[in-house]
Amino acid sequence: MTSVNRKTEIISAAIEVFAEIGYFRATTAQVAERAKISQPYIFKFFPSKEALLQAALEASWERIINSFCLVVESASKEQLEADLIKAYEKILASHQNEILLQMQSQTIQEPSIREVMREGFREVRQIVLTAFREAGIASPEERTLIFLARGMLCNISAALDMPELMEV
Repeated sequence: MTSVNRKTEIISAAIEVFAEIGYFRATTAQVAERAKISQPYIFKFFPSKEALLQAALEASWERIINSFCLVVESASKEQLEADLIKAYEKILASHQNEILLQMQSQTIQEPSIREVMREGFREVRQIVLTAFREAGIASPEERTLIFLARGMLCNISAALDMPELMEV
């Protein structure tokens, strides 16, 4: 197996383990077990558990960013917001562990993790804000804020298994 594939498998295992157990309680041994590799092999790709978390978060943000960019490129102005919401709901349904990991990571104080989280939020906000402006949506800053807040509520609804939070 190529090292790129193995690295991706390790990141996927880390996302699962960190989301299920929590970053601070999880060990690289548990990640290695999930990836079906030896623990020392993880350190061939990642110098520390923190670096592994960074890579996992970057992968999760990349999924959202790529999905939103595809929507922005293809959606009509009238369907833009609805299609962005659908895209996010699809990610939440298919990659819930990534979202749960992001939610946990919002409270981690390590500077490198905070920066990954800040950069992810900045980029998502900028994509949405720019798209809303270019679509001529009224009050694009406010609509972006509401869109992001709705996404956070969507996360909480999924994490707590409370779909009624999203009822309109």
